Amino acid sequence: MHDIIRHLVLKKAENEGFGKIYDGSASFSIATTRRLSIIQSTNIAPLNQSSAKQLRAIHAFVSSINIDLLRPILTASILLSTLDLQGTQIKMLPDVVFSLFNLRYLGLRYSKIEVLPEAIGRLVNLEVLDAYRTGLLSLPKGVIKLRKIRYLYATALVQIYMIDRGIEVPRGIRYLTGLHALQTVKARSETLCDVAALCELRTFAVSDVKTEHFLSLCNAIMNMNHLVHLSIAASDENEVLPLEALRLPATLSKFELEGQLEKNHMPRILSSWSHLISLTRLSLAFSKLDEESFSSLMVLHDLGSLHLCKAYDGKKLYFPAQSFPRLRLLAMWGSPQLNQVEIVEGALPNLVELCFSKCPELKRLPHGIECLSALEELYFEDTSEELIEQLIRQKRDAGECHENLRRLTTLERWLLC
Repeated sequence: MHDIIRHLVLKKAENEGFGKIYDGSASFSIATTRRLSIIQSTNIAPLNQSSAKQLRAIHAFVSSINIDLLRPILTASILLSTLDLQGTQIKMLPDVVFSLFNLRYLGLRYSKIEVLPEAIGRLVNLEVLDAYRTGLLSLPKGVIKLRKIRYLYATALVQIYMIDRGIEVPRGIRYLTGLHALQTVKARSETLCDVAALCELRTFAVSDVKTEHFLSLCNAIMNMNHLVHLSIAASDENEVLPLEALRLPATLSKFELEGQLEKNHMPRILSSWSHLISLTRLSLAFSKLDEESFSSLMVLHDLGSLHLCKAYDGKKLYFPAQSFPRLRLLAMWGSPQLNQVEIVEGALPNLVELCFSKCPELKRLPHGIECLSALEELYFEDTSEELIEQLIRQKRDAGECHENLRRLTTLERWLLC
């Protein structure tokens, strides 16, 4: 944007009260302001309630804000539709928040909120409740009254591997039929039966799944004809999930799965995903893949990123010609037996980033890495001393280092970790 245009836009925004940033100035006024961003909280006394009647949105960008000092503003802001307290240290919301009839967005992500009261049900116009990675362990029954809600994110602070731990949701979640996102619920049979009624979901995440839950989970997912993002986490890494009963929707774009797969059914399970023509991101943990079952993943021709977290137990990783034609990122973490990677010419033609972490038996560079013409970043973490010495030697002797390795933009970021 040209400087003159930028100046005109800022001037017009100021004249029309589009938004202001409060930085602690004693002469600050929010009269006629519709959007307020707070970046300093040591003295917010000038923000009195008499001038807050036009506020539509409040964004707090300071973690130590005292929510009680905002009480007068919140009391007067009857038109407030957005309250964003992301990253703040607050543990409980003041009662006045639940009187904000017009509130449509309540952002508590990364805050210290430990409990939401039943009064949350009074926010009947709420469309987004974002309590991602907070201190919550459960949602109150009052959530069931939020019939206009579309996006409900509520996860615990704990993230063991890829998927955040879920929280308990009340019975009756089935009545929130307009939900587009529900992330992350703690698996219970009655909860999953309720979720089966949420046919409009685009994002769904569930944790603490056991074998006994899987029939209810499969029935629920079968009804989600618009699902784009699905995350399933077993109760622990030793839980075997009977995935052969699960029919994934063809609309799926991102799939995260934590849990073991039944070894005898693994190739058939993975091959059955061939209809997932929209799947571009896949993350697997604890799956116990081997050479044979890994090759079954190659039916996913449109995959753009593949993360394997303690998911591969084989000794050799083999990429035949034409495999994964659109893959741009491959990340391997926690494969203690992996000692050989072979890439045939024509495989992984669009791979940009290749990562190996905690693969102590991998002592040589992937055979055929010179064929990866698109490769820009190569990472190694917690790898063998032999591989580190090979990389250092090749970097020192540029004449023996293949051109594709010399042009990598990132080669050493994790080299000596």
